Amino acid sequence: MSKEIKPAEFGTLRSFFWPVHSYELKKLLPMLLMFLCISFNYTILRDTKDTLIVTSSGAETIPFLKVWGVVPAAIIFMLLYAKLSNILSKENLFYAAITPFLLFFALFALVLYPNREMLHPNVSADLIQSYLPTGLGGLVACYRNWTYSLFYVLSEIWGSAVLSLMFWGFANEISRVNEAKRFYTLLGIGANIALLLSGPAIVYFSDIRKHLPAGVDAWQVSLNYLMTMVVVSGLITIGIYWWMNRKVLTDPRFYDPQEEKKSKKSKTKMGILESFAYLAKSKYILSIAIVVIAYGICINLVEVTWKGQLKLQYPSPNDYNAFMGKFSFMTGATTIIMMFVGGWVIRKKGWGFAAMVTPVMLLITGIGFFGFIIFRDNLAGFISVLGTTPLMLAVLFGMAQNILSKSTKYSLFDPTKEMAYIPLDQESKVKGKAAIDVVGARLGKSGGSFIQQGLLVVFGSIGAITPYVAFAMIAFIIAWMFAAKSLSRQFNALTSGDKSKDTAPTAAPAIKTEPEHVAS
Repeated sequence: MSKEIKPAEFGTLRSFFWPVHSYELKKLLPMLLMFLCISFNYTILRDTKDTLIVTSSGAETIPFLKVWGVVPAAIIFMLLYAKLSNILSKENLFYAAITPFLLFFALFALVLYPNREMLHPNVSADLIQSYLPTGLGGLVACYRNWTYSLFYVLSEIWGSAVLSLMFWGFANEISRVNEAKRFYTLLGIGANIALLLSGPAIVYFSDIRKHLPAGVDAWQVSLNYLMTMVVVSGLITIGIYWWMNRKVLTDPRFYDPQEEKKSKKSKTKMGILESFAYLAKSKYILSIAIVVIAYGICINLVEVTWKGQLKLQYPSPNDYNAFMGKFSFMTGATTIIMMFVGGWVIRKKGWGFAAMVTPVMLLITGIGFFGFIIFRDNLAGFISVLGTTPLMLAVLFGMAQNILSKSTKYSLFDPTKEMAYIPLDQESKVKGKAAIDVVGARLGKSGGSFIQQGLLVVFGSIGAITPYVAFAMIAFIIAWMFAAKSLSRQFNALTSGDKSKDTAPTAAPAIKTEPEHVAS
């Protein structure tokens, strides 16, 4: 095993910005580039799926899509993944999971979108709408524009399956706690460099209309370019993963397969239902699940309200997507700064303090955003002095809220969440991470969608339900804070060698590789 490297060995300034030894670059840089490519696709898909749905069907459609589309798809993916994990090698499992996504996104741009008028059942959708209340219009729109809905669902699953499950599962498998504390926030830099690259790319290819002759579908041209970038970036990701398996994981300084084999021999394979029952008994796993689900609910409650305002300001898909590209760029620039701060916070202030920053930030910015939406009519005089409109100011408030909450999410929430998996045994890592990241994260967002669906059926519009959405967000953030505090106590106890019964399943092989003073 390689000599343990402490950040202090580099000097205070270097340890703050780059706590990595030179020989570790062979492991860190490919992981960073791999994360960059996956996140590049995530940003393009996130902005494009929202543009397709919001400009064609309205923001009211999103809650229905998350519940009736994303959750079933996530469950199906998780079941297939768990089944294939017992059949395929880890390397082949990665290829089998990512390839269908790339094939679909290419198919959507080349076949499905160009033939949307023929494929979308507008006549039957109109008939169904005539029998249903207005509040269920979003559900009908999911059916009417089913190709857009399918694109939305698979784009959402990309974030959970490829980014959270496949990449972070790979990173957790090959990283020690000591490395994670130094590497994980730096890996986030790759994700936010991706935002700096994908944001301008989205703006450029979405604002292409003025360069095209009359009669050409500008959005079709934009989709062709955007999906080409997604496929190419996905192929680069596969190539990096292939190279790491042959050039990095064969280096004993970075990965010891014998330790992995010993861990596997001591664990028995479990079916999916047995896995759920096993994980449900763990207070540690339950705490992670609550944190993930609460985040999904809260961010969804805020985003749907903001996107409703955004559609009113930018009804054209090209204009909407161009704005989202600028938003992604600004999010990336802010988060890169936060990544360096986040790494320092985790190392100096501890896991618990770092994990609490994101819910506090979301609480403060969320109250500010909803407060403005609810009371903006009382601020008409002040808004006119600023020389803008209430709608545009609501868009800008929502953008600021999203940038601040996402920057803390990427720089602190994601690294602390992923670190929490490291002390777990192999069974909990594979099955637990699949259940929490794929299903739990989607249930979180769908929980927010269930709330919004019920309110939409009663009140009919996004604007009318805003006060109730704000109250729900505050309640779930409070639950999130309690779960994070409990998880902090358990994580510290487990990584310091305290195997108390109310923490995670015993995971000694996962933490024996590092001295205790490093893990704690």
